[in-house]
Amino acid sequence: MATHAPDGREFSVKPLLHIVEDIFLRAAPALGMTSIVLQQGAHQARLDELEEKALQNSFHETIEMLSYNINKISCEMSCKCSGGGDAHATTLAIFNLVSNYTWDEKLVLALAGFAVNYGEFWLVAQLYLTNPLAKAVALLKQLPDIIERADNLNPKFEELTTLIKAVMDVARCIFEFKELPSRYITPDTPEMLTATAHIPTAVYWTIRSVVACASQIMGLIGMGHEYIASTTEAWELSSLAHKVNNIHSHLMKQLTLCFQHIDEKRHTEAFQTLVSLFEAFHIDNKMILKALIYAKDDQLPLFHGSTKKRASLDVLRRRSVLLLISDLEISHEELSMLQQMYSEAREQPGRPESQYEVVWLPVVDRSSPWSETKQKLFEDFQRIMPWYSVHHPSLLDVAVIRYIKEVWHINKRPLLVVLDPQGRVVNPNAIHMMWIWGSLAFPFTSLKEEALWKEETWKIELLADSIDPLILSWIDQGKYICLYGGEDIEWIRKFTVTAKDVASRAGITLEMLYVGKSNPRETVRKNNTIITTEKLSHVLPDLTLIWFFWVRLESMWHSKVQHKRTVKNDAIMQEIMTMLSFDGSDQGWAVIGRGPADMAKAKGETILKSFVDFEIWKEGAQEKGFLPALIDYLHELHTPFHCNRLILPGATGSIPERVVCAECGRPLEKFIM
Repeated sequence: MATHAPDGREFSVKPLLHIVEDIFLRAAPALGMTSIVLQQGAHQARLDELEEKALQNSFHETIEMLSYNINKISCEMSCKCSGGGDAHATTLAIFNLVSNYTWDEKLVLALAGFAVNYGEFWLVAQLYLTNPLAKAVALLKQLPDIIERADNLNPKFEELTTLIKAVMDVARCIFEFKELPSRYITPDTPEMLTATAHIPTAVYWTIRSVVACASQIMGLIGMGHEYIASTTEAWELSSLAHKVNNIHSHLMKQLTLCFQHIDEKRHTEAFQTLVSLFEAFHIDNKMILKALIYAKDDQLPLFHGSTKKRASLDVLRRRSVLLLISDLEISHEELSMLQQMYSEAREQPGRPESQYEVVWLPVVDRSSPWSETKQKLFEDFQRIMPWYSVHHPSLLDVAVIRYIKEVWHINKRPLLVVLDPQGRVVNPNAIHMMWIWGSLAFPFTSLKEEALWKEETWKIELLADSIDPLILSWIDQGKYICLYGGEDIEWIRKFTVTAKDVASRAGITLEMLYVGKSNPRETVRKNNTIITTEKLSHVLPDLTLIWFFWVRLESMWHSKVQHKRTVKNDAIMQEIMTMLSFDGSDQGWAVIGRGPADMAKAKGETILKSFVDFEIWKEGAQEKGFLPALIDYLHELHTPFHCNRLILPGATGSIPERVVCAECGRPLEKFIM
């Protein structure tokens, strides 16, 4: 530290380091001792690369400026190390020669001085059998004796090489600190301060190790066959290698912390850029898509599921783009329903509703390593999706994933973020609109959602649209339609038999359809089989359709909540809440409707009792119609006491703090399952 007095002048360290590296790699495999370092053949490409690097970056001017000092250091090592002098004194003498330089420059100059001696020694050793001049010099240095005893000296050369490798590792690490981008990390950053405090010690022990290596090489010259490596010398080399390796691992830890700091700064900057980009106006969506999906032009970032070909972002330019954002656990039901809607929209390409593209952005947890299992899962999804997807999840920048989580609030359920042709977000999650209206909801804006709701009334079409083609034909034929659910097969048997009997006595045509329960499990599957076998009613053969029936209802609820609708100011919301509370109860339920008229609805025991008591309201049914009479009788059976349960998946979006009962308007108590 006392010798350190930098004068402010700096030079590019890298080219000189490349030359030193080149010398160490080319020198080592001499005398057939290929075990010392990696074999020459395998390293030729690396050496050629180093040579090329060394000769560029105005290297010659740098070397002219430094050659005098390098030779002085080389001479200092030759003289002081020949007589087996004090290693600490020699190291300090070298520090005095390089006092005007920075720490990394001191280190590279000392390494260059040693590389001259080391390179000359091995150059003569390599050429002495083929070059007369080299042979003459070798004789004076008594190298033939050393070469003849190469096998005995092999362990010594291996110790030397191990120490040189450790020294070069530390040198490279110190130069990496020098090259850290000042834009993201400054000298006063805690991580950088810690590293800077350790660098002088690291440079001292690295140069001290170089002096020890020089002593070993100088010790060989002129000693010939008399030279025998002492145990003390061998121990010194291995203990220095151990010390320098420890220094290296400590510095690498600090370097890793610095890289983490830089990454955080870069990600924050990229995140802020993304936020600003979404706030700005653009003539098309190209900039937004590049920022979201992949910014470079070195590869095609998209994969098209139908054609199985890679594609550029230009295919999405000036189109409405639906970003399907999910993890790798997207459910089979969600995927199959989306596929169906996408395919239906594509069947008539001329329709305005088909003028959009879907892109799957898989958001994966970067904290756990990418595995073959994840790769297979990703490829399986990619293969069955007919739309575009990102070629690989790693293309998505960390800042983009942060934006998706913090701004678009992705949870467990998939999001469908809608970008208009200018790249503006017109809907942060259109999945609910897609479930309710399919592609008819295009362009999926909040205004379109509002307009679609204004056209709707609570009738069977809204409740069961597209669930089963039979429903639409029943509506056209003016039939009474009963949708019922629950899991209790005994109640189902009683209810269906009684309902058919009442329909027959009332002279009406009644079609019944079993819609099970949300998240249909084995019980619903068994019920479907029993109902079909016993011909109790119609069923939805695929459990996905039962899932979809309930997901549409949940989506209606979320859509209404987003538009600030409640049971008090919206009649449809009240009906949706009633349906969802039916599903939340443990018993059966039924809804009966015909055309645009009001629908009768009740829980299992109540609706069953009303059918059993048909004789009581039979006259009313003949006078005012079947449905009005049933609705009136259900009102008579209604008791003030009730306990309604509404079960909502917490991952589908924001659930308001206050949710009121559809029946009495009082707030529901909130629990978490």
